[in-house]
Amino acid sequence: MKIIDIKNNDKYLTEYIQLCNLEWGTKKTTNEYIIEKKNKIHNEDKVISVLALIDNQTMIGFVSLFKYDGENRKDLTPWYATMYVKKEYRGKGYSKLLNDALLKEAHNLGYNKIYLKTELNNYYEKFGAIFLDNLNEKEKLYYFSL
Repeated sequence: MKIIDIKNNDKYLTEYIQLCNLEWGTKKTTNEYIIEKKNKIHNEDKVISVLALIDNQTMIGFVSLFKYDGENRKDLTPWYATMYVKKEYRGKGYSKLLNDALLKEAHNLGYNKIYLKTELNNYYEKFGAIFLDNLNEKEKLYYFSL
């Protein structure tokens, strides 16, 4: 098992876009949509890193580092985003591996803090996230000190 940055890996980046779209997006899966998202990832400055956990060439899950995440709090950077582990691999500690890799990546890039927004309760705290504020009725803002 290894964790790699897939931002420039076409095979895994396509799967990443498809899974993000199914989990959080518009549910589009057309080739045009995938091409559009790849262009945004490569040509805009929002996406810093996309880390994927790979086992025998199978993507188990991924997590991203964004300069910003949504329209709220663009004054804060960078953002921990898109933590995802495929259903058949959940409950095996893979999210901790991805979390630790992302925090290390952010630290290696020179950041001393990383922000996260989530609707989940009592999930990211187990990784060391510290509550900062409520963003709205559903989402909470956390940070990690690196």
